[in-house]
Amino acid sequence: MARPHTPVPPACGTTALLARSTNQARGLARYCIEFLRRPEPIGPATLALLERFHLDSVGCGVSAVALGANAPTILRREALASPPAAGSRGGICLGSSQPCAIEKAVAANASAVREWDSNGTNFGFDAAKGRTAGEFGHNDYYPVALAAAREAGLDGDATLRVMLLIDEIRGRLAEVFALRKYSIDHVHHGAVASAAAYATALGGTEDEVESAIGMVVAHYVPFRAIRAGHQLSDSKGASAALAAEAAVKSAQRALAGFIGPRDVFRNPLAIYRLNEPCPAGESPFDLELGVRGDAFAIHAMHFKLGLYEHQSAGALQSLVDLFAARPALAGDLDAIQSIRVAIYEPAYSIIADPAKRAPSTRQSADHSLPYILAKTLLKASAAHARGTPLGWESLMLLPDDYSDAAIRDPAIARLIERMEIEHGGPDYDAKYPEGIPTSVTVMHATLGALGGGLVTFPLGHARSDAARTAAVVDLKFDRLVGVAVDDPQGLRRRMSLAGKSPAEVAELYAFPIRCTTT
Repeated sequence: MARPHTPVPPACGTTALLARSTNQARGLARYCIEFLRRPEPIGPATLALLERFHLDSVGCGVSAVALGANAPTILRREALASPPAAGSRGGICLGSSQPCAIEKAVAANASAVREWDSNGTNFGFDAAKGRTAGEFGHNDYYPVALAAAREAGLDGDATLRVMLLIDEIRGRLAEVFALRKYSIDHVHHGAVASAAAYATALGGTEDEVESAIGMVVAHYVPFRAIRAGHQLSDSKGASAALAAEAAVKSAQRALAGFIGPRDVFRNPLAIYRLNEPCPAGESPFDLELGVRGDAFAIHAMHFKLGLYEHQSAGALQSLVDLFAARPALAGDLDAIQSIRVAIYEPAYSIIADPAKRAPSTRQSADHSLPYILAKTLLKASAAHARGTPLGWESLMLLPDDYSDAAIRDPAIARLIERMEIEHGGPDYDAKYPEGIPTSVTVMHATLGALGGGLVTFPLGHARSDAARTAAVVDLKFDRLVGVAVDDPQGLRRRMSLAGKSPAEVAELYAFPIRCTTT
């Protein structure tokens, strides 16, 4: 259970800039304490966006649990077999009201949320501030906030603030330090944010929050070995879950008195200065964090409109635009002579790797640009035959599109054989990570050369049409949870956190899910 909050130290000004010449771990602790215990007003646009990202994550998680996805099922079974610690209210897993060990529930829920690789995404880019490290990240860590809220007895408005705190810290770290350059998985930023937010929400002091951060950085750094190899495994999808579990455990130990390493961002043997040497007494970056209004990193985060690696969104938008202009293309896929895609780095290396032309697992298929495009073409053909208008609504990729049967479909292989994917060169690279620059050109035996225009801000991108994005994301939620609950609209209302009581927040995820694997 949460301890009584300790007095907040005097505020050191109103700035949220943590300079590289300061102890930024302690600065983060102070920032978290101020953010949660002396709250400044948050803009309604920020809160609405936060609610939508959380709802989107719940839709993904409910679907993964209902369909018995492997990693979430294993971690959920492990959680339900692990009773809460003495004196703790415990966490709960999606679809269950049974209290269990908090860190295990967090791992199970974060795994479910992330399994389909379809929730929110950030690319760590703020050109106006010159922060363009461009590290990836995802809205995977809301289960940490829900677990903290249940344990600390927070209401819905306070829970939203914890969620925003996590997104802000990991989002701003992604702008200033590119973990992938050093073969470190992007979930590390989420772990730092989760440890800091959880420890603070449970009443941690500056010392305790700094210790939690220090332990995560010193003991639990995940490498991109989880993403290496020709065919990806459960470790790719569960990376955020295991990082969140380690973060919560680190916070719990810090709150119990364990003292972790101090001043870890300036530690010459920690991942920051070790990989980016800098003068003694400095870290490699300044860190600026939002405190009020709408000055938060969440406004640069993107939605996915189905199940696909977000790097492929530009190519998918190209196809959507192409079908809107020439719907007859979907009626005669056999006449397609070639499909030529030009794309930027790092997308070319990540989702156009030659090994991705023949994926054999879902985790590899949803990171295969050839597979994603081929499956979308087949969906367009089927929709055209039914007389269904072609757009994101009819072409949305869902879990069934990555079934074993779908991956083995010979029609997929035939379409992939006609694809050529190339690096678009410096002109494309210069537009990333601000955008997702991609062009798709289709050579058709009767219709000729089609497409070829550059797409930079596909629907779902933070700079795309927000209202149109919201409508498609809502449809995605309904389709994902439709197999699992009787009333998707009722679930949508239940998930709205604003104004919820502590009792309602504590049981937020305790609703029945059909076909749950325990």
